[in-house]
Amino acid sequence: MARIISRRELMRTVATGGLVLAGSMTPLESLMASQLRPMAKRGPQPPGPAVTRYPAVLEAGKVVQPRRELEILHKTEVLVVGGGPAGTAAALAARRLNVDVTLVERYGYLGGLATGGLVLAIFPLYDRNNRQVIRGIGEEMMQRLDVLKYGIIEREKAPVYPTVDAEAFKYVLAEMVLESGMDAYLDCWGVDAIMDSSGAVKGAVFESKSGRQAILADVVVDASGDGDIFAAAGAAFEKIKDNIGLVSRLGNVSVQDVLDEHLKNATGPRDDMDSGMPARGMPVTAFEGHVGSPTPAPGINWINMKGPVGDGLDVAEISRMELLHRRALWKNLEKARKKPGAEQAFIAETAPQMGVRLTRLLDGAKKLTAEEMQAGVKFKDVIGYSGTYANAPEFQIPFGCLVPAKLENILAAGRCVSAEFPVADTLRLIPVCWVTGQAAGLAAALSVKDKCKPREVSVPKLQELLTKQGAYLG
Repeated sequence: MARIISRRELMRTVATGGLVLAGSMTPLESLMASQLRPMAKRGPQPPGPAVTRYPAVLEAGKVVQPRRELEILHKTEVLVVGGGPAGTAAALAARRLNVDVTLVERYGYLGGLATGGLVLAIFPLYDRNNRQVIRGIGEEMMQRLDVLKYGIIEREKAPVYPTVDAEAFKYVLAEMVLESGMDAYLDCWGVDAIMDSSGAVKGAVFESKSGRQAILADVVVDASGDGDIFAAAGAAFEKIKDNIGLVSRLGNVSVQDVLDEHLKNATGPRDDMDSGMPARGMPVTAFEGHVGSPTPAPGINWINMKGPVGDGLDVAEISRMELLHRRALWKNLEKARKKPGAEQAFIAETAPQMGVRLTRLLDGAKKLTAEEMQAGVKFKDVIGYSGTYANAPEFQIPFGCLVPAKLENILAAGRCVSAEFPVADTLRLIPVCWVTGQAAGLAAALSVKDKCKPREVSVPKLQELLTKQGAYLG
């Protein structure tokens, strides 16, 4: 039977021994440390082995990085770079073929823009007949959210798309990765490709608090979003500039943004769908006291900022943009507080990461065109569908979009796959990233098991495996 303790006793225990597990008086730090190898102890640590340093050198006004040997952090069969929607789907799909999988993510959580970016809308899921055409591992993730209180809303209510809670989604992804038995490294940024003498990719270089280290792999899936690894390896790509926003959540609100008959923004009751057409996470272009759209958490809305067009690969530009966005969000809050139902509103959260849409698009074995998208062309190497979005119908995605035109041992997944810009504007969306990620992960695992190049995997076998994992191929 759980022991009931007073608030005073709880606070005294926290002060002297750290946070505790309710009902057991077990310090949470002990519970967590017991799952780490080896058991960690507080306080000074014995000195580690001597490390040779290779600092950059200033020579004649130029900064030169000396040649050096890198520590090999890990060896794996399938390396997935990027733990966003595409990367998590890729890693989970590959692991189910019983190959060694390593997932590396630059932030301290999984989910990418769906969690850290606070892009909480899960669309496009449906075709023009309101049939769900994106399933597979992405559907499994949503089913797990279904059973969590305040995890997801508006499920299976086509054409209305679901909205998730970012923290619940982070938890679900952490659970799925831990259950899978894959290796995962967080707070670890992919910065370079590792090539062999033939010019094939054999892994990637990462920067973290442990320094600059290498992970060797038989096959790499670049799910970095920006194509960082295939670009470093020399693959051709098209550079894109697109809108960059900063999403936020407002608390203490009982109203939502709605669109009036002229499609202008207005405000209506949060739970009354008859007060106007709900904005449903429509990107905000000009802040005029927006209160956003409902999330699963009571009294919490999210505001999807479109932002100006910028270069997501230019650190100076995105730094200034983020500072300006935060100013804009606060000014919007002050205006929103003048509206009934939002008088006590506050900013509950600003996204830890910027909403970068597109930066690099792979030059692939196949470039999916806007004409093919609009015509609904069928492909023999189909690996999944996108739902209908904006003025585009649902359309098939071919395997060739994931394969570089020339580079070997690497596949792309997510918003950097090979497509014309109008198509990429749909392929970048979260559920579609699940689709390309799941396919890339399975193809990488097949490449390992069948001992062939990723571009040479058996497409019928890949399609059979995708179908077994619940994917929809038409």
